[in-house]
Amino acid sequence: MKKFLLIVLGVIVIAAAIGFWQVRNTDASCKALVKEVFAEAGIEINGSRPWDITVHNEAFYSILVANGSLGLGETYMEGMWDCPSIEQLIFRLLTAKADQKTNKYTLKKIFCVIKAKLFNLQNKSQSLNVINMHYNLGNDLYIKMLGPAMAYSCGYWKNAKNLDDAQYAKYDLICRKLKFKKGMKVLDIGCGFGTFAKYAAENYGVTVVGVTLSENQAEYGRKISEGLPVTILVQDYRDLTDSYDRIVSIGMFEHVGPKNYRIFMEIANRCLKDDGLFLLHTIGGNADAVLTDPWINKYIFPGGVLPSISQIGSASEGLFVMEDWHNFGLDYAKTLMAWHTNFNNHWNTLSKDYSPTFYRMWNYYLLSCAATFQAREIQLWQIVFSKNRVSPQYFSER
Repeated sequence: MKKFLLIVLGVIVIAAAIGFWQVRNTDASCKALVKEVFAEAGIEINGSRPWDITVHNEAFYSILVANGSLGLGETYMEGMWDCPSIEQLIFRLLTAKADQKTNKYTLKKIFCVIKAKLFNLQNKSQSLNVINMHYNLGNDLYIKMLGPAMAYSCGYWKNAKNLDDAQYAKYDLICRKLKFKKGMKVLDIGCGFGTFAKYAAENYGVTVVGVTLSENQAEYGRKISEGLPVTILVQDYRDLTDSYDRIVSIGMFEHVGPKNYRIFMEIANRCLKDDGLFLLHTIGGNADAVLTDPWINKYIFPGGVLPSISQIGSASEGLFVMEDWHNFGLDYAKTLMAWHTNFNNHWNTLSKDYSPTFYRMWNYYLLSCAATFQAREIQLWQIVFSKNRVSPQYFSER
């Protein structure tokens, strides 16, 4: 209780300081600060280059100073500014550390951090928030954006010429890393639309059980895998109990949350046979975190958190041997740009069901995330774990 009261007192003091700071910052001083910070990043207000922005509403400056990255995204959604190349704009802001030069510590962000430290924001009930808000938006949107591969995770572009090639190459890379053999029983934690399960069953003769919290995804996965040894369940990973030869989790660990990392690893350990392999495919951050970007958290992935190397290491320590760690984060920038092209090419059809504000929000999401990978602020990792020191020695694939 004493520690909690000290935290509350600290928040009050910080809130008072921020409030005083915001009062002192007039519209004119906010505009001057933004222009200065943008200029340091090589960005001109109302300039003509692809990464320059055109400001339509002067309120943009004070909102940006007060709310940082959240304000930047929200003002774009509201049409306060435009930019021909948002990904180039965000890349320049990130590499110039612009957010640290405006208002890095907003009152709302401080409260969110404290809340995340005190409470489990990714418990069973709250894990459904991102499903209802994001993954159940409508399969029509994802079919148009993701293309035939229907893979909502990073593709592997080493030898790929297009999005579908990259996604199937990613699936094959995973199958080869896990050394699939015909007849193996595989668990896919967070199976998405079931396309990896289908690919693995068709091409490697394995039996796959996939789990997701999205009814929309499960329905799609069951339909495409009819006649194959694939089972798609709507189930929380915390309820898994069976035993498997191999386990894979592709793009789901970002929703697990720091308070559950160890639980996730313990469940994977419990479900994996002693001679098994486990592949974790996840976006990762360069430092420990309890929250993601405020705009992404509010509009795209509520409760999402990007794990760091140390957080994954700590969560898996004593449970697994790390056999391989592969980073191909720049491939995610290519994947996001391909999704962006698909989304825009199909907007005339999608616009019947989604608003102009959604259009701006979704474009900002895809392009800003692409820029974040390009700036190497976040990574894409595939990590292979064994349970009992695989013998003979494990050799990975690339």
